[in-house]
Amino acid sequence: MVKLTKIYTRGGDGGETSLGDGARTPKHSLRVAAYGTVDEANAAVGVARLHTDGAPDAMLGRIQNDLFDLGADLCRPEDGEAVALRITDGQVTRLESEIDDMNEKLDDLTSFILPGGSAAAAHLHQARTIIRRAERLISELATSGEPVNPAALKYANRLSDHLFQMARLVNDGGKNDVLWQPGANR
Repeated sequence: MVKLTKIYTRGGDGGETSLGDGARTPKHSLRVAAYGTVDEANAAVGVARLHTDGAPDAMLGRIQNDLFDLGADLCRPEDGEAVALRITDGQVTRLESEIDDMNEKLDDLTSFILPGGSAAAAHLHQARTIIRRAERLISELATSGEPVNPAALKYANRLSDHLFQMARLVNDGGKNDVLWQPGANR
């Protein structure tokens, strides 16, 4: 566990921050942007949880913990060291299983969905768009030559699908989804 005895260190006052392995990097680096966006997604999931209960809230609680794991994974570049915390394929598989379970409870889509319908769904869609941004940053980081755990990118990709399905689920199984009407306001 982490023990924080002091919240500010002044170490970042010059525009750099420490990665999980102790290396210093600019705060505007792609790696910091990626795990910072994961943190932003985690905060959005926390807001969504204010409007959920039962199974959806339990899933979101696990997701919030996973998002901290994902941030820890991204803040420590892969170096082959076994002690580093990494997202695992098992976490990705769990998301897939939950997506499949939710999908069984939903009618097929007949249109694209606009964010809304309920407060929980709207916040889940917001979290989904933030994790999509994190996914783009993780992908860019991986293709820039920086070491990235392949399961981290898979997790972000699957999580956005999960949040989409959960938004539909909390919208009364999709009955309260707000459907896009192409060209409706021409």
